[in-house]
Amino acid sequence: MMDPLCSLAGVSVVVPAAGIGSRMLSTGAPKQYIKVFGKSILQITLEKIFLLKPDRVILVVSPSDNLYKLIDIVESCEVVVGGKERTNSVLNGLSTLEVEDLDLVMVHDAVRPCVRTSDILRLANAVKDHRVGGFLAIPVSETLKTVVRTQVKTIDRGGVWQAQTPQIFRYRYLFDSISRALLMNYKITDESQAIEYFGYEPLVLRGHRDNVKITEADDIDLIRYYLENGKCE
Repeated sequence: MMDPLCSLAGVSVVVPAAGIGSRMLSTGAPKQYIKVFGKSILQITLEKIFLLKPDRVILVVSPSDNLYKLIDIVESCEVVVGGKERTNSVLNGLSTLEVEDLDLVMVHDAVRPCVRTSDILRLANAVKDHRVGGFLAIPVSETLKTVVRTQVKTIDRGGVWQAQTPQIFRYRYLFDSISRALLMNYKITDESQAIEYFGYEPLVLRGHRDNVKITEADDIDLIRYYLENGKCE
């Protein structure tokens, strides 16, 4: 039996991978299928997750996606069709789980292959005694601006953090919060935002800057650098 302190024993994982990535269309493939050192981004991400022996892994894909079938490790996942937006896709994944209300569920972006397994475990162990759950984040270090037409204003970055994944929450809090947010047409961009909308206070655990989410073509070079130099083990 795996030691819960060094594994994801007792945790189910949802991996949203239904995005097409309009900013990456010039690459000719959805960003999760871009290859780095002979492996797709999705494969690298899934390999890290399975290394930690979670109870289940739910992979959420686009209805038109057949590329996932070419990745051997996907055979160990349960594949679910995603929805219109990321939030809908996560909810579809959660809906397939048969778990207890307070069981922990982890959501991790398919296009964050550089997440450190040590950070996943730190978060998983940190939320075991937390009422709701929590997520990885890093403090913002750049100067922030709002730009509306020709109006430019600097934002006070004090106390501003950039949320990452994984995010790990107790099933009932996460499922209910996302369901209610969608029902009320709230625009949410990650799971912790849904949790916050309904008055819950998630735990924030500092992550690392190499846990990059691929959104632009330039991010691929950064991912390649981190993976090649062992910066995100």
